[in-house]
Amino acid sequence: MSTILIVDDEFMIANILELAFEDEGYEVAKAANGRKGLEVLERERPALVITDFMMPVMDGLEMARKIREHPLHKHLPILLMSGAQGSIGRATPELFAAVFDKPFEILKVIAKVRELIGPADNSPH
Repeated sequence: MSTILIVDDEFMIANILELAFEDEGYEVAKAANGRKGLEVLERERPALVITDFMMPVMDGLEMARKIREHPLHKHLPILLMSGAQGSIGRATPELFAAVFDKPFEILKVIAKVRELIGPADNSPH
């Protein structure tokens, strides 16, 4: 089953994403900042990462760079969700497969995830 790692310090957004992706049949792991995200990444081996930009401890840009440095995760799709820093994400396409500005349309995010990793194995749709 495909696991999606959601890294966001805004619990409401993380929970909305979690519910939406679980409803689609994906497994979801969550972390509240980039450093925790890297720890969960090693443990869970997700198929895709969705990250916020602005977070305490380690931001989404720094986390994405660290992921890309790891040979095992060099090609792991990373989606960036950002309030004001979307332009930074768009300027680094080698890091991010897609950038969504907040507020985002959840159906567009789900469609992009399906495009990148396929539907969940046990998708109800």
